[in-house]
Amino acid sequence: MGLFGKWFRKLRVGAFTAEDMERMRADDDELPSGDNIPKHVAIIMDGNGRWAKMRGLPRIAGHHNGMKAVKRITKAADRVGVEVLTLYAFSTENWKRPKAEVEFLMKLPQEFLAIELEELIENNVQVRMMGDRGQLPDHTVAAVEEAVRRTAHNTGLILNFALNYGSRHEMLEAVKEVARQAAAGKVDPEALEEADFEKRLLSSGLPDPDLLIRTSGELRLSNFMLWQLAYSEFWFTDVFWPEFGERHLYDAIREYQRRARRYGGL
Repeated sequence: MGLFGKWFRKLRVGAFTAEDMERMRADDDELPSGDNIPKHVAIIMDGNGRWAKMRGLPRIAGHHNGMKAVKRITKAADRVGVEVLTLYAFSTENWKRPKAEVEFLMKLPQEFLAIELEELIENNVQVRMMGDRGQLPDHTVAAVEEAVRRTAHNTGLILNFALNYGSRHEMLEAVKEVARQAAAGKVDPEALEEADFEKRLLSSGLPDPDLLIRTSGELRLSNFMLWQLAYSEFWFTDVFWPEFGERHLYDAIREYQRRARRYGGL
């Protein structure tokens, strides 16, 4: 039938999905290009619950549709040449949410990876996770660790999930490690440099984010990568995460490309 024929048939029968529409809009836009594509994009995925509420749906419906956005944006980031995509999936503060919602959120990584892992492997994506595994349910940890293990040798986009992650906790644990090693005579505190501290962070081995995106209109960092975002460019949008698509990501990248990053210089 061909691509045009498939689009025409869907148009005639009214069968376009939101993903179809987003893909067509993205295809109409020129992809960001040039040498200054951000190597590392970090996203605070916000607004799932409000997206659902506006539609008279339970909050978990928003989280489920947010999972679809994860796939959409992972493919889009890979397509344009982003090397690392870090997604804030669950914070250390999110345990305060209703028990039923937390239990659903803990099942999402398992569901997402059960569906998408083979395609991630085919597309050379490497899955990573940063966060405290101690509080997570066994089934969540098992799903993530399987994905990490099976993609460990992939050399393409790094898809890094921040799961049960909190930046203050991360930095405090790094300070405790330095203190323990100093007490044991293994580290000279006076000789400690930023690079030595960064090695003890959960993001060790990854470049700092060049671009931070937060959806849903909130203008906060919410305890996310506070050390690593020191010189990142920020881009905020009112769009809720389940609606965030390729076009929005590429708009953010184009805005990033228009900015001058001086790192305190002239």
